[in-house]
Amino acid sequence: MLTELRVRNLLLIEEAELRPAAGLNVLTGETGAGKTVLAHALDLLLGGRPRSAVIRPGADEALVEGVFELDEAEREALSGILDGDEGEVVLARRVQASGRTRALVNGRTVTVGALREAAERLLAFYGQHEHRKLTVASSQLEILDHFCGDGQRARLDACAEAHRRVLDAQERLAELEELEGGRERELDILDFEIAEIEEAAPDPAAEEELLAARSRLSNLEGLRAACAGALEALEPEDGEGAVGRIAAAEAALRELPGAVAQLDEAAGRLGAAAVDCADVARELRAFAEGLDADPGELELVESRLAAWERLKRKHGGSIEEVLRYAGEARERRDLLAGSEEATADARAALEEALADRTRAATALRRARRKAAAALSERVEERLEALAMPGASFEVMLTDREPGASGADSAEFVVAPNPGVPAGPLREIASGGELSRVMLALLGIASDGAGATLVFDEVDAGIGGKTANAVGEQLVGLAAGRQVICITHLPQVASLAARHFSIEKGGDGEGTRTTVRELAEPEVVDELVRMLGAESGDPAAAEHARRLRNAALPAEADAA
Repeated sequence: MLTELRVRNLLLIEEAELRPAAGLNVLTGETGAGKTVLAHALDLLLGGRPRSAVIRPGADEALVEGVFELDEAEREALSGILDGDEGEVVLARRVQASGRTRALVNGRTVTVGALREAAERLLAFYGQHEHRKLTVASSQLEILDHFCGDGQRARLDACAEAHRRVLDAQERLAELEELEGGRERELDILDFEIAEIEEAAPDPAAEEELLAARSRLSNLEGLRAACAGALEALEPEDGEGAVGRIAAAEAALRELPGAVAQLDEAAGRLGAAAVDCADVARELRAFAEGLDADPGELELVESRLAAWERLKRKHGGSIEEVLRYAGEARERRDLLAGSEEATADARAALEEALADRTRAATALRRARRKAAAALSERVEERLEALAMPGASFEVMLTDREPGASGADSAEFVVAPNPGVPAGPLREIASGGELSRVMLALLGIASDGAGATLVFDEVDAGIGGKTANAVGEQLVGLAAGRQVICITHLPQVASLAARHFSIEKGGDGEGTRTTVRELAEPEVVDELVRMLGAESGDPAAAEHARRLRNAALPAEADAA
């Protein structure tokens, strides 16, 4: 139960404090006084988005804080976010001027989702246009599922899971069937490309060796001429070359009589040079003799390199990329080769998922048909009490394409008055009738539930005796729980256990909205205002007192 609501710097509210009681609490006020501000405050606690310019001018942030007294079931439901066996929880939302918000539970920062989850276990909010949701087919099916009992959640989950598997299997089968269409042609192409690569046998290390060999083989004549010229200078066939001349120079120095150290050193160096030159000459001669290559060797090297170049142009620009493509091509070939079996497996998986979804949808339908009959009967009973005597209400189930929520569409069909042809609720019900149907459904849905119910002018479009009936229905809803209702109807306001007035006033510093609890004499004055009479009108005051006095026994019973 909400024991205290504190609002600070939210739109026109500078600071307000609300202490609702058990039973029916009403909030009333002139149009434009700021009733919707409190509705927005509760919506923020439920994780709603803040409106633009929500912070009161001159303030840094807005604050909404709700203190809830917990029963045993609520403590257990919120055990994951409570520190211990606490008897109350404080939910809060701070909105900064930048638009950023902070959600808090007992002073600890939490995600907005965690705040919403906690608040929804304690508070159910029904806004001004909530009854319009009754005209949406998907909402009607959700309402029916709610009345199917606890097991319906598990049945819905099973159907959603089966539907997900159907979609996955359909996607897998479509992929495989697409592969199947060009499978043979693609297999032929892959086999050719793989064979082409394997025959060429590209090798990054061998590529460097072949490039060097091609360079060598392409320059054979130039290499031979260079070797011949060097040999002619070193050791010519006719005459004396560099080797002989160096040897002669060494001999000339060694023939001198006596020992001269400098000349001995020079002779030694000449001797070493003669040996080096002779070695070079032998190496050049051997290299030149090896240049007599097979004329077809260069052609073979060129052919192999050309094959590799073609592969590089086709598959990525390098030998490494060619080899990577070959690996991918083999994997693709293996996949295609096994796709026929995979397609058969995918078809079997789809058939199994479809069968599971059909079974799950059938279980949902059985539960829905049973609940639809019971719900129709109970709603008609409630509508009788809501000044719609003789109204008929029926939940019609029709087939639709199977999906995550089964294979049913739900349509609420209503005849608001006896003798009037029944038709879809979305087509024939007035705003007041929609509100009463919603209250009837809520009354059934909330049987045994303990959450606080908040209504923001759900009695719009209602007046006269119907307003009395709606008020009595709200009192019935408030039996054993807390109901907070923002209303414009004096018939509803007169039934409240606690009455709060929302008032707008101004001073030199600006306009402010305030909230205060009314004492009993003030309740009568507010009812006079709501009746549209001038303050002090004796007839209106008497009417207001009669309304209030008639409500007091019902209020006592609700308490």
